[in-house]
Amino acid sequence: MNAVKRKQDRALLKSAGFRDAAALSINALRANAPESKEVSLKWLSGIVLTGVTGGLLMAAVLYVSFDGKRTFSTPYEALSIEAPAATAAVQVSTKTDRVRPTAATRSDKETIEASIRETVDGVAKIRRQPFERIRATLATSATSLSQDIPTYDPVSLLSRNQPVSLPSDTRTINTDIYGAEVDGEVTVVQAALPLNTPPQPTISDLRAAEYVRATVEGAYTGFDGAALAYAPTDVQNINPLSIVRDGFTSVAENISIVPRTNLDGSSISRTERILTVRETAPLADVLLKNGFTQAMVTSIEGAIKNVFPSTTLNAGIKLRILFGSEVGANTQLPYRMSVYTSKAQHIVTVARTDKGQYVLGLAPPEIEFPEEDSEEIDVANLPSLYRSIFETGRKHDLPDTTIERIIAMFAYDLDLTKKINAGDSIELLFAEPDAQGHKELLYVGLKLATAERHMYRHQSDDGVVDYYDENGQTGKKFLMRRPLKGGGKLRSNYGYRRHPIFKTYKLHTGVDLSAPTGTPIYAAGDGVVKRAQWVSGYGRYVELTHANGYRTAYAHMTRIASGMQPGTRVRQGQIIGYVGSTGYSTGPHLHYEIKINGRTVDPLKVRLPRDKALPNKYRRKFDQTIAQIQELMDREAKPINVAQR
Repeated sequence: MNAVKRKQDRALLKSAGFRDAAALSINALRANAPESKEVSLKWLSGIVLTGVTGGLLMAAVLYVSFDGKRTFSTPYEALSIEAPAATAAVQVSTKTDRVRPTAATRSDKETIEASIRETVDGVAKIRRQPFERIRATLATSATSLSQDIPTYDPVSLLSRNQPVSLPSDTRTINTDIYGAEVDGEVTVVQAALPLNTPPQPTISDLRAAEYVRATVEGAYTGFDGAALAYAPTDVQNINPLSIVRDGFTSVAENISIVPRTNLDGSSISRTERILTVRETAPLADVLLKNGFTQAMVTSIEGAIKNVFPSTTLNAGIKLRILFGSEVGANTQLPYRMSVYTSKAQHIVTVARTDKGQYVLGLAPPEIEFPEEDSEEIDVANLPSLYRSIFETGRKHDLPDTTIERIIAMFAYDLDLTKKINAGDSIELLFAEPDAQGHKELLYVGLKLATAERHMYRHQSDDGVVDYYDENGQTGKKFLMRRPLKGGGKLRSNYGYRRHPIFKTYKLHTGVDLSAPTGTPIYAAGDGVVKRAQWVSGYGRYVELTHANGYRTAYAHMTRIASGMQPGTRVRQGQIIGYVGSTGYSTGPHLHYEIKINGRTVDPLKVRLPRDKALPNKYRRKFDQTIAQIQELMDREAKPINVAQR
């Protein structure tokens, strides 16, 4: 490049603001403003801090978005108490086009009365006796009501709920229903009828003829059509004491709005419950039965005392409760609670802050209140059958001992660790309380999407009380389906599969139930030890023989219980070993097999024989008890405590 060209280029660069200078330095303290060749530490620190702060804020936004929360702080709307402008009813929507599944809920606690016939000191009497009946849909969400329930352990549960032997002087529960209704108490006196002295006629033949002409003959006066002296053939004659199931299975009261098979796999982090107070009740009682703790109730009463000073909810009051899941918790918390009049006019709303306190808030978007109580369903977080029965029982003030007895009736027959379906329901019948306030359980009806069970109380002549189904069979099975503490988690079903180690496609001859190492393993039934040793592939292995050609096998144990030798007799529920991962195993679990005459079957699906049946000598009395209980379940009654809905 010649000198002229170089001079022109230098002039162009200078005019554009460029110049020859030394390299940049960090000496920026000599002047107030740094020159172009200097770097300010203050400016550099500011840029770095701005970038870090922005990154943290973006990370927080992403965390909140993916975690399902909208904010970490109390929103301004939750602190505002001004009434919103009147707007048309809107449907609350979410960031999805899926329709939230909603199911009608039912929770009726009723008292029914019937005329009962009994014999006291040789004298027959008829008196009115009250019974308590509960009809409810099983809880579809787990709240604080079931937060402290014991871990599911079918063996210990069954051991605590064996048949009860009552003393001879214990009052026998009477369900002998008298056909006619009486007021008060009636004493029945039986006297011999003398056959040698005919009774005096109460009316003469003349008056009897006049009565016939005035009633029977007069009834057909002016009637053109044919008359029959017997009942028409198109009317079904139903015996009120017959064994029918319509009172439980076909009354269209527990209707699920969505199909019972949960095809919607969406996860709903927040659900709303809508209920109506049927009878006047304290606010605290209603909230405690709907997932609020005592601390929450105290906070709510303090927040609304200036706006809604009454601590009593009158009949007809409507409640909207918004539930949401919390990080690290297996129960749902009430985020918001709104109170409405019987005409759906908003009274007050409280919202939960991040500190767990409740403050006044704006009314939620308006909706059209349904005629029946309803609740949105989080199909991804439905509780197990075990937890749902506990939640429902505590909601109706049942003692834990009674709830455990109910669960024990189905612990052998049903997999209580499976999730429930929307619309599953339960029915209970109790006798009147005794002097100590104890109410004896007479009947349990459980209706699930895939099963229906009915259990009736029966007391034998020797005072032993147990529960049997319609066929006279107890809920106790010959063998247990999940013979380890807690039941374990099903990891692999029975059937053909690809082996997790060898990658070959072969029959899996049992089920794999995972559990922590050292979890006790129980004998599935009474039997004799056939083998208790190391078996290639199965690790530490125990095999038991049972009656009628049944065998059970337990593999991959970390340790076999002491005393397990061939020929040793074991009883159902006895510890025979502990969960481990010996042999061909990818983690601690129990491989459990059932063999019938040498052939393996699916332990979770095979029909197992019952362990006990009702003796034939009690069958007639038991059938009568079933008919009488069903008659009580079919009776109409007025709710006495539906505020807990």
